[in-house]
Amino acid sequence: MTQRLLLSSLCLATLLTSGCLFSKKTAEPKENPSIPGAVEESLRQRWIEKRAAELVAQGKAADVARTQADAEFRERYGFTGAAQKK
Repeated sequence: MTQRLLLSSLCLATLLTSGCLFSKKTAEPKENPSIPGAVEESLRQRWIEKRAAELVAQGKAADVARTQADAEFRERYGFTGAAQKK
């Protein structure tokens, strides 16, 4: 009887002190859904500015170059969410 009580107490103490029963995984931080959209929008703006500058250097008017660059971006990268915003 004493051995059972001692063994039971030892098992209980082992379980309680090991932390196995009470340890919980911390929740993974959720990614902010606006981050990918902001990155895509930044890519879109920089790409259009660069392409418009190239077209202006080739002799096109600034507003025509920007319109053409925007159309080229939509054609080339139409699968991104940023391409659909404007």
